[in-house]
Amino acid sequence: MPPDTALDLARAAFRRADRTLQNLRRDFPEWHLGRPRYALWALDVATPPVDRAVARAAHHLNGLLLDGYARQPHITLALGGFPSPAPTHPDDYGPAAFDTHLAALRALAPAPFEIDIGGMASFTSAPFLTVGDEEGGIRRLHQALGGMHPGGPYTPHVTVGLYGGEWPTTEVLARLDSLTDAPPLRCRIERVSLMSYAAAEIGGPLAILADFHLADGSLHWRGEALFPPPTARAPTPAQP
Repeated sequence: MPPDTALDLARAAFRRADRTLQNLRRDFPEWHLGRPRYALWALDVATPPVDRAVARAAHHLNGLLLDGYARQPHITLALGGFPSPAPTHPDDYGPAAFDTHLAALRALAPAPFEIDIGGMASFTSAPFLTVGDEEGGIRRLHQALGGMHPGGPYTPHVTVGLYGGEWPTTEVLARLDSLTDAPPLRCRIERVSLMSYAAAEIGGPLAILADFHLADGSLHWRGEALFPPPTARAPTPAQP
């Protein structure tokens, strides 16, 4: 689906909704089942200009957002799951799934590209800064990593925060539209990152686990490798 179409659909859905969705600051044990972290592939766009744009947008929506949102500016490309060396649940993210994603990125062999981060729009759960993908780099990466997105068409975006109440969407739209003088920010994308966050903490900070560099297709872990190379892994026990 063309990115402009996906954004138009998101805007239309927000206009049709009567109220925003209220996010709650609580643990979600029925989801994470005690698993500590959740992983995803994303673009790290936490540069000083983008940081300032997100902070300005959040300040503009003061009183509407859940307190304590600490997630750095990023653009989600694909969900991974709960990291596990031996997956047992459907939403676990194990070595085989990671190998598939890494192989897909290397097969795509994308070159660095540029995007624009611009004005404000909103899902019913969260306001965001829009993302322009004229070169199609985000679309190609998203498709290579699976091309699936829960909850509707994939819309690249930079989340500003999470709504803390059920606010009338007509009033929220007026606030969104009143933020002016926000020229697009040009960002050069040179890496794709595997990130994770604490599953029990809503809106908590992201940790970057590894970076896939577009220039040469190399992967660099920022700490101990979550998934060692296949040659360094213990053999999988034979099934009876």
